[in-house]
Amino acid sequence: MIDRAKKEDIEALAQMAVKMWENHTKEELTEEFGQIMENGESAFFLVKVENQPIGFAQCQLRHEYVEGTDSSPVGYLEGIFVEEAYRKYGYAKQMLQACETWAKEQGCTEFASDCELTNTESLHFHLNVGFEEANRIICFKKKI
Repeated sequence: MIDRAKKEDIEALAQMAVKMWENHTKEELTEEFGQIMENGESAFFLVKVENQPIGFAQCQLRHEYVEGTDSSPVGYLEGIFVEEAYRKYGYAKQMLQACETWAKEQGCTEFASDCELTNTESLHFHLNVGFEEANRIICFKKKI
């Protein structure tokens, strides 16, 4: 069952999120997710099996230009995660649909996402659920 996450779910969300965003700590994500939940421009969805959280999706509104889109705001999938033992059962697709429904309720007519060039699992997921590739970029940085 897919439910909109509440404040009391933040710790469970962060526990799963550190498995995806390994350069963050659970504590950092707990704090960040609390702030994000308060801003009114985002939503988290949680999937549970036998009352245990096994996946989440984070979406939000983006008002700045989003690659390949023509409108604003755009619903944006910030992250989606399902515990490995529960993958390939359609949970991610269901959470994505919940995110898209939320974005439509916010007035969005487009929904977007991204993934790292090397993340082929994410690329295949996005293509399999109806996204089409908009662009590929390489980002640069240097210390000055």
